Amino acid sequence: MSHEKLPKTIVGVAISGPSSKYVVDTIVEAEQEGIPAVWLTSGGGSGDSLSVLAAAAARTSEILLGTSIMRIWSRHPVTTAEQVSTISSIAPGRFRLGLGSGINSTVERTFGVRFHSPMTHIREYMHIVRSLLHNGSVSFQGRYYTAHSELTGISDDVPVMSSALGPKSYEMAGKFADGAISWVTPHSYATGEALTILQESSNAAERPTPPLILHVALCVTDDMSEGKRGVRSRLGYFPTIPFYSNMFARAGFLNSAQLGWTDEMIESILVCGMECQASQQLDFLFATGASEILVSVVSDPGKHASISRSMRFVSDYYKKLNS
Repeated sequence: MSHEKLPKTIVGVAISGPSSKYVVDTIVEAEQEGIPAVWLTSGGGSGDSLSVLAAAAARTSEILLGTSIMRIWSRHPVTTAEQVSTISSIAPGRFRLGLGSGINSTVERTFGVRFHSPMTHIREYMHIVRSLLHNGSVSFQGRYYTAHSELTGISDDVPVMSSALGPKSYEMAGKFADGAISWVTPHSYATGEALTILQESSNAAERPTPPLILHVALCVTDDMSEGKRGVRSRLGYFPTIPFYSNMFARAGFLNSAQLGWTDEMIESILVCGMECQASQQLDFLFATGASEILVSVVSDPGKHASISRSMRFVSDYYKKLNS
């Protein structure tokens, strides 16, 4: 997988909205504003992420498009590879696929499957998708997935990344993925223990260390408390999810399921302040090991001026670093 055509330093933005059309229009506006990359989550409220990004691919020409993440339970990996190949043909060199298991209670309720062995599921899923996209064919019999298929074209410019939360997921990403995508993770943990695991795992597999895509809550504002309110509003339930509470415990924040967001926990994932302060904080994250930053813009609910200010900052920061 070659990354030669990608910008040297990328700060992307997670996009969400009330409808697919709204999200596509927002992606078009983001490209016009100079934002280099956008990501769609599995719970952004905009419908199927691959379909939305296919529509966005047809209306844009430069912005990078990615999933962070697409839940593997929603379709067979051969179908995913076929859809991603289609998007890649519309937007060559611009699509990044992030895969993950999702949250067990949501997955079981939504898809009617038993959530178990997520690492094995993701590893097999990634193998099938990467083989099809990068080699054009696959013949695989795994524990959970079987695939014997070919694609008419090769999309070896599409990195296949995985979500990363705990040690096992970073170890797996180091061995098999084209990138590790964090989410609502304390920055010191992600660029410390987690990055070390990623590096050691890839070294053991004798492959280059895949990039660490570091998730950051961002609020560019004169009111420092707005960022904390924004995190509680937009990301409020994450500390109560068992996968996340276990991760927070490893990062030094105990009993998050009972306590919810403390100010210290919020500060561990938040970049907040005026433009010069936010710029210094992002510089530090890149210096300490982040390969790329994935921003969730947070603000007081409905405060559109703050959202616009943060989006302008992302564009200006990217232009400054890559000028």
